[in-house]
Amino acid sequence: MAGAPLPLAGTFHEISVTAADVRASVEFYERLGLTQATTTDTFAHPYGVLSDGRLCLGVHERAGPSPVLTFVHPGIARHLGAFAAAGIELTTCRIGEEVFNEVGFADPFGHAVAVLEARTYSPVARALSETSLCGDFALVSLPAADFAAAQAFWEPLGFVAAGERLEPYATLELTSDHVDIAFHAPRISSRPMVVFRDPAMRARLERLRELGVELSAPPPGLSAAANARLESPEGTVLLLLDGEG
Repeated sequence: MAGAPLPLAGTFHEISVTAADVRASVEFYERLGLTQATTTDTFAHPYGVLSDGRLCLGVHERAGPSPVLTFVHPGIARHLGAFAAAGIELTTCRIGEEVFNEVGFADPFGHAVAVLEARTYSPVARALSETSLCGDFALVSLPAADFAAAQAFWEPLGFVAAGERLEPYATLELTSDHVDIAFHAPRISSRPMVVFRDPAMRARLERLRELGVELSAPPPGLSAAANARLESPEGTVLLLLDGEG
């Protein structure tokens, strides 16, 4: 509905990751078929953004947590009380007329979230059907020992639980207008994963191997012939799954 209020977190902006060498990470993602976006001069540190039309990855040469789920909520200063009312304790709060306003916090499992005053890059002119070599971006999957606690924290931010999914392993998925997230048991992966899916993933994996991209074994119980993990130079885990999104 036009004019409807934004959810507490605002709209999804990017998955922010830290990198010692932004150029190496940017070249890695471009090799996978992502497109570089034009960034603003908001940040003083080196910064690049890569997109496949659905996913936006912001690569930051800075210290701090990684990855960070980053959102945009204009007028963020007016909504500080709403975060407090939701029981969210801010770990970062830069608010003022002379600074770029942003706040940060973490969920019960330590996964970092940032909310910015405004966008920091321009949209990429790319069709949703133009997938990368990894297939279709599906969601961000985060380790959590308690799915109920994860749901209780994230729903007030603007996510809706879509129920538990048992295949290819147990997850709790939550949807929103701009990005979906999921929670998986830490035994599946102790690290967050950016998940891609494609019913023809076997062929995609063969193409990646032909290009010299190093793939590693998928989570326990998944066929290594049709599923794989891929790690970026800055350490972001990409999970490539066989099947529909």
